[in-house]
Amino acid sequence: MSPTAVLALLRRFWPLLPIAGLAIAAVILRAQLADARHDLALERSQATAAAERARRERAELVAANAQREAAATSTFADRLAARAPLIIHSKDTVREYAQTDAGRAQCLGADRVRAIDALDAALAGAGEGTAGAGAPAVQPVAGPPPIGR
Repeated sequence: MSPTAVLALLRRFWPLLPIAGLAIAAVILRAQLADARHDLALERSQATAAAERARRERAELVAANAQREAAATSTFADRLAARAPLIIHSKDTVREYAQTDAGRAQCLGADRVRAIDALDAALAGAGEGTAGAGAPAVQPVAGPPPIGR
């Protein structure tokens, strides 16, 4: 083909060149749009899978926490049950001690100090006449009591 023939063809078909360029651009853009849609669908499926995985992990964590809580409650109940005999024994010991003479003396009310003073006075009065091993009896000092008592 000669250059004049090419120029003649260009003059005749020049309106087809922009149309062909636009058609090629439309095909390229259509391919890019398909790739973008495919990528978007892939991202959505990955996000859905990640959300489902997160829900499953959270459910597993909740179940594991419930199991740990149940185990801790059971352990606490076992420890409490193991301590119960000690507590009952301790309560029984206190109850039995309160039934003895020494326990009753410990359990007296607020006036027990006066009762102890009366007991001391009675014991001091009963022992005045007898002195052990030939020693003379200790005589109380007549007068005011010493300071500090």
